[in-house]
Amino acid sequence: MRCAVLGDPIEHSLSPVLHRAGYEALGLAWTYQTRRVKSGDLAWFLSTLDESWRGLSLTMPLKREAMAIVADVSHRARLVGAVNTLVRTTYGWAGDNTDLPGAVAAVRERYDGPIRSAAILGAGATAASTGLAAVELGAGAVTLLARDAARAEETRAVIAAHPAAPTVAVAPLDARPEVDLLVSTIPVAAQTDDLVAAWREAPALFDVVYDPWPTPLTSAATGAVISGLDLLVNQAVPQFELFTSQPAPLEAMRAAGEAALGARG
Repeated sequence: MRCAVLGDPIEHSLSPVLHRAGYEALGLAWTYQTRRVKSGDLAWFLSTLDESWRGLSLTMPLKREAMAIVADVSHRARLVGAVNTLVRTTYGWAGDNTDLPGAVAAVRERYDGPIRSAAILGAGATAASTGLAAVELGAGAVTLLARDAARAEETRAVIAAHPAAPTVAVAPLDARPEVDLLVSTIPVAAQTDDLVAAWREAPALFDVVYDPWPTPLTSAATGAVISGLDLLVNQAVPQFELFTSQPAPLEAMRAAGEAALGARG
């Protein structure tokens, strides 16, 4: 059986490392590749695949594109407004989202304190899934910290639509609400000295970046730290199980990811 991760760019992805480690640990003769698929090309790419293809992981810019072309989409994918997992079924491709449960699991691995409120640096698709995860973890108030309030509106609406009916606000990037959890979805280059100093004492910091690591924010943090690798591994686990119908060997997958990041220096 064949699987792959699709996106553009895609060469940096650690997903092949994690999934292949899982296959090896379970003795599965499966393959997992990277395939560069540009925005607008997902439907065409799916049409080229034969029955040997079992599952696909999606990264940017394909997560929202998949919502429009896959008829069978899970409830949690509809909640997030994005598909990151495609599984072949007897009637075609089914779409799911493992970013949401993966983010919840990643936070709870590292932090067991209460999460009543959260702030998110950035307002893209990752901010939507991690914001929803914060709500699942108990946050009744979420603040999106973004440079452009208008561009943050779609993400604000996605989080606000959660059945728990959280209060979701948009504020400038330099706002400093008091929260239990800070999520950073911004690149390292945007993590300025002022930003780092302002958030160093956050009770819990979840930085979705995994390369380079550590980031300026996580290097200065005094509270619990959740990494992008934590997220990647914990979202890969349910994805692996959807593809193979077997329990995922989480620790083997994590060890492979840590080794690959170490090799990158």
